[in-house]
Amino acid sequence: MDSNELLKRYAAGHRDFHQVDLNEARLNKATLSGINLAETNLTKSSLHGADLSHANLQNANLNGADLSQANLSGADLRGAYLGAAMLFGANLTGAQLSGANLRWASLINVIPDDIDLSETTLLRTVMPNGGVAQVL
Repeated sequence: MDSNELLKRYAAGHRDFHQVDLNEARLNKATLSGINLAETNLTKSSLHGADLSHANLQNANLNGADLSQANLSGADLRGAYLGAAMLFGANLTGAQLSGANLRWASLINVIPDDIDLSETTLLRTVMPNGGVAQVL
């Protein structure tokens, strides 16, 4: 599915897009609140400034995705793969990250800066304070 088709269906009221292939999708500043993208391939997608509040991204592949300044408040990111994802300035207030893989991801200036990262993989993750995590 391409970005335009997803936006058209979302505008028509569809919210369930789980297991869809959106590899390299361009969804900058898109309003996708409450969308179900569980198990979706969003590898190298651009979601800069997108509203993904309360979205279901459980087990989604967000490898290399640009989520800079995205609103992920209340989003379900449990088990999501966020390897090398850019989360600079993203709003993660109330987001669920249990079991997420954040290897090589950048969390600089995320909101809030005290997010719960227990049970996540953090090897080489750039933390909100600019430090680099060295643990799995």
